[in-house]
Amino acid sequence: QVQLQESGPGLVKPSQPLSLTCTVSGGSITADRYYWGWIRQPPGKGLEWIGYLTTSDNTYSSPSLKSRTSISRDTSKNQFILQLTSVTPEDTAVYFCVRVAAITRNVDSWGQGTQVIVSS
Repeated sequence: QVQLQESGPGLVKPSQPLSLTCTVSGGSITADRYYWGWIRQPPGKGLEWIGYLTTSDNTYSSPSLKSRTSISRDTSKNQFILQLTSVTPEDTAVYFCVRVAAITRNVDSWGQGTQVIVSS
């Protein structure tokens, strides 16, 4: 059974970059049946797609975040990484890494989530 685990800083200062890593176990991030992505949930709000990385390393990003988002993978560590530039307090959220079934585009596995607070 695949497991996903997020890691990264819990506190980031405004205008700084945010980098989060998702470590995958029980499955390979090179498997062609799956995409790998990030979702967040700001306090008191619903889930928001950030983006995902396809098997051919194409990236889909939410239009509202596209200019600040980069998603990449490190196959040697079986990890994928989210980088978000120029964060503001509006980027405060719980960030989840997810696995997406390529055929259905449905999320079928979630990490437990990591809280990120943007504050000076």
